[in-house]
Amino acid sequence: MTMDRRSWLKTCGAVSLGAFMVEARLLAAPASARRLVLQPLGPMLPSADVEFVKRSLLAFYDFDLVVAASQPLPKQAYYPPRQRYRAEKLLDYLQTLLPEGAERIIALTSVDISTTKGSIADWGIMGLATIEGRVSVLSSFRCRRKVSAEQGLIRLCNDAVHEVGHSLGLDHCRTPGCLMHDGEGSATTVDREYDLCDRCRSTLGRNQRLNSAASAPPWPKP
Repeated sequence: MTMDRRSWLKTCGAVSLGAFMVEARLLAAPASARRLVLQPLGPMLPSADVEFVKRSLLAFYDFDLVVAASQPLPKQAYYPPRQRYRAEKLLDYLQTLLPEGAERIIALTSVDISTTKGSIADWGIMGLATIEGRVSVLSSFRCRRKVSAEQGLIRLCNDAVHEVGHSLGLDHCRTPGCLMHDGEGSATTVDREYDLCDRCRSTLGRNQRLNSAASAPPWPKP
């Protein structure tokens, strides 16, 4: 069913926090080999936003996905000169939060994050992951700049699908509109993306990581 943007946004806002937050005892239970933990960090994102990121990931990937209770941002990751948080230090912190038996943990935060890029000591970014992909962090801060809350949320979800795709073996894709297309250092490039291309879906299928039960992305076409 096709949904216009106004109806889509209204639907997202109706989701309650209690519908999807996972009790701590659930996370302590034996986890499946494909468990992905969605970990809110710092100032709470709207509950509907966190739920929509979850729905977006499950629309593409075969995971047992749970949402953990929000955790505070670690003080050691704060970078006072730019009043933001160092992403690599957040990754170190997430290693300590990864439940035993879980395959991956992805943090969601609303604060600005940064890392070192070449000769630039402190470069603002949307997300960062460890090489093996078990730990990653995504920030809504740059996704929402100069756009509506709706478009910022779509950007965040697109980036989540993109980063998890890398961790599951997908490279940058040359197909226009594919969610694995190189962002080229700008958040605006994701505004032209909608779905994974056939080649990327085929790769996920061979790796047995594609959610074949999902019919379409949960956001409207650009």
